[in-house]
Amino acid sequence: MSVRVAVLVSRIRVEEKLLITALEASGAAVQVVNDDELTLPVADRPLGSSETLNLFPFQADVVLERSVSAARGIYALRILETHGYRTVNRYATAATCWDKLMTTAALAEAQIPQPRVQVAFTPESALAAIEAFGYPVVLKPVVGSWGRLLSKINDREAAETILEHKDVLGSYLHSIFYIQEYIAKPGRDIRAFVVGDETICAIYRGSSHWITNTARGGQASNCPVTPELNDLCQRAARAVGGGVLAIDVLEDAGRGFLV
Repeated sequence: MSVRVAVLVSRIRVEEKLLITALEASGAAVQVVNDDELTLPVADRPLGSSETLNLFPFQADVVLERSVSAARGIYALRILETHGYRTVNRYATAATCWDKLMTTAALAEAQIPQPRVQVAFTPESALAAIEAFGYPVVLKPVVGSWGRLLSKINDREAAETILEHKDVLGSYLHSIFYIQEYIAKPGRDIRAFVVGDETICAIYRGSSHWITNTARGGQASNCPVTPELNDLCQRAARAVGGGVLAIDVLEDAGRGFLV
């Protein structure tokens, strides 16, 4: 009997097309589920009962979560796991990786080398932390992706302006000030891809700009998966719960690889 795989999507992008093609080639029975149209039972019936499962718009052995919205994906994973579905990734992993602060804490607990990070909850304490770090520093939203809303702060005047803007104009999450040491990268960083216990590949993301995300114009090229890089990525993946993960790695002249 074929494995039934439900692929939860917001829209079908190139990556989803490739995944669906590969799943079907492996013999899986694939059902595409659009999260725009999805309704999920939360407390309608006893958890995991056949009566409850019949309320789901699909039946699957595994659910592959590919929602564009991280929030939609995380909430869907939580409900699906509650009702006994196997999911990729697991809810706990997704919930950790969604939030930079939670990810940083998990990596720190596992003693994974990282840039120095401090967190503050008011503009005043954030400014004090920035001054203690010394300039430049990087200010990031705790929730966000694709290299958006990152700020490289070069002096006190810029720090005061950006902190005020975040405090007045931002949502509550923008009042969680995630302050990271600036790393002078060699014009690139590394994104490695981990599936289970294997680092399957890695790319360099090169740019003349300090933000090297491909979504912001960074150019991808092949990066060899060395034993050192593989070991670091495996440890980082385990620290956040494992699964199918992208690990971003910085090259620091003095400390080597940092996650």
